[in-house]
Amino acid sequence: MGKLGYLAMKTDQTSNEMINSDLKEFGNAARKLANDTIRLGGLGFGTTLLKWVASIAAIYLLVLDRTNWRTNMLTSLLVPYIFLSLPSVIFNLLRGEVGKWIAFIAVVLRLFFPRHFPDWLEMPGSLILLLVVAPHFFAHTVRDSLVGVFICLAIGCYLLQEHIRASGGFRNSFTQSHGISNTLGILVLFAYPLWRLILHFM
Repeated sequence: MGKLGYLAMKTDQTSNEMINSDLKEFGNAARKLANDTIRLGGLGFGTTLLKWVASIAAIYLLVLDRTNWRTNMLTSLLVPYIFLSLPSVIFNLLRGEVGKWIAFIAVVLRLFFPRHFPDWLEMPGSLILLLVVAPHFFAHTVRDSLVGVFICLAIGCYLLQEHIRASGGFRNSFTQSHGISNTLGILVLFAYPLWRLILHFM
């Protein structure tokens, strides 16, 4: 009877140790899963935030070029940059019925009322048309791939070196009138593609 009691007690002790060990492993796995989820969520939030920042910077530079910057640089490259970096919420909205109506009105105004179609609407109109008519391959495959990231990076590099050359050097690009805002706007264009590259090679 004593031997049986001893065996039962030993079995209970072993099963309790196994349960505790399993619970500890489960807790460690849950903690690791939570940390990975938070980390990936943070990275995704960072990408979305930088997309917004880069798109706003590109739109700002486009508006600046149409108003008081008036440079000889090929600023029309900002249109494909915005196309490739526009956050998905805005992109899908403008690619749907809303974008089609805006594109339709822009085309009608350009065709039948060319005198009333202001020059500063040329680039936004081109962007809307590009968003609406772009094939699925460009709208989703290229936009979400490293190809789109490298195109954004190339556009940023071109605009930066052309702006520095037009300003007469890197130092002058920060000291001339409107130089700081233009240079900072161009530098912000690098935020999104560089972040995507960092995430890809992490």
